[in-house]
Amino acid sequence: MAGKIKSVYICSECGHESPKWYGKCPGCGEWNTMNEEIKDTSKNALKSNLGAISTLHHIKPVEISKVTSEDEERFDTGLKELNRVLGGGIVKGSLVLLGGDPGIGKSTILMQICQHLGDVLKILYVSGEESKRQLKLRADRLNVNSSNLFVMTETNIEIVASEIKDFKPDLVMIDSIQTMNLTELSSSPGSITQIRECTNLLMRTAKDLDVPVIVVGHVNKEGSIAGPKVLEHIVDTVLYFEGDKQMSCRILRAVKNRFGSTNEIGVFEMSDKGLTEVENPSKMLLSGRPKNVSGTCVTCTLEGSRPILAEIQGLATQSMYGNPRRMSTGFEYNRMSLILAVLEKRAGYYCSNFDVYINIVGGLKIDEPAIDLSVAMAIISSLKDTPISDTAIAFGEIGLAGEIRSVSQAQLRVNEAERLGFTKIVLPIHNLKGLTSNSATLIGVRNIREAFEAII
Repeated sequence: MAGKIKSVYICSECGHESPKWYGKCPGCGEWNTMNEEIKDTSKNALKSNLGAISTLHHIKPVEISKVTSEDEERFDTGLKELNRVLGGGIVKGSLVLLGGDPGIGKSTILMQICQHLGDVLKILYVSGEESKRQLKLRADRLNVNSSNLFVMTETNIEIVASEIKDFKPDLVMIDSIQTMNLTELSSSPGSITQIRECTNLLMRTAKDLDVPVIVVGHVNKEGSIAGPKVLEHIVDTVLYFEGDKQMSCRILRAVKNRFGSTNEIGVFEMSDKGLTEVENPSKMLLSGRPKNVSGTCVTCTLEGSRPILAEIQGLATQSMYGNPRRMSTGFEYNRMSLILAVLEKRAGYYCSNFDVYINIVGGLKIDEPAIDLSVAMAIISSLKDTPISDTAIAFGEIGLAGEIRSVSQAQLRVNEAERLGFTKIVLPIHNLKGLTSNSATLIGVRNIREAFEAII
């Protein structure tokens, strides 16, 4: 029997399974991520699994025409920004995964929505990391005193699932999934096997009882949910908290949502009283913008259906070494290298002897090609030490031939820029057709040189 129990090594980053240990994972290439797990392949274990399968209740297939398409029931969280990201609220029977860096505000936002939801729902808050006293201190700090909020400190997921069935709450919060364990498994809490099986048990419980469950997940050094991607396939909705802990701005982003659109974001600001909603993120991100300074340009990006104005800062300074330094914060490094190559080859702005730095103010991370033009304008402005007009804004995608290509939803971007008082909008000339503006001048450009001459 002992020969049937063997050790396997599973990567904590990608889930790759191997019979022997590797310093570098063969699946994802990460170092020192192979963890030992005990696997039981005995006949008794197989028989028990087959016996469990034979006792399952079979659900017969039905015709799709007989399936009702009624709207799902949603619970209002009391936070408009969170409702926007979720697609209108928390859906009954859904499993939501909330991830983010330590201290970013995951537990805070869960405790905050308990105050509003507690008026109509019975909530069970399960914590495996904090004591009941610690939860009470946080609730007092956030002014959460709902009589329908019940807390439980437990790490055994079977006990938690049993309590959910007996207690019959309307909403369950698990903080966090990395602390939960299944006693049948020999691996330690936080391992891939434990996380996967615990999440599967919560998923079955949520679907069987039609109870929404919100699960907090830690992130690894790459910023992805620790677990890793197996969790994202199991759950219905995946939310990420982004932002720098040293800054007050927090961005909640949906990267998967079976009940709404993806890539929607909610903007919050952290204070001593918890997270507060930011209904006008463009105004907050542009506050404190320097006037009459070179190397800064405003752009408009789309996050889901929401246009947001952001400030792009560029700095080009003479390099002291043979290899110039490149650094990018909030903007893809490879995309910045591409823009620098196009500036040299197609526009005649040489950066080979300059260190170049790009920063998106406010902790935003933008990967939309529509901000290419503003990044290029910020770099050229710093190279020539020529300030860009304070009332000007630019957006557009840069091609390898130096052309400015059209972007989507140009009218939304123009309307947002007008709302915040910008009077000069530089955009691709192909986007001009059909655009209207009440107070701003629309300038269509074909290439980078035309754009810089128009925006100064």
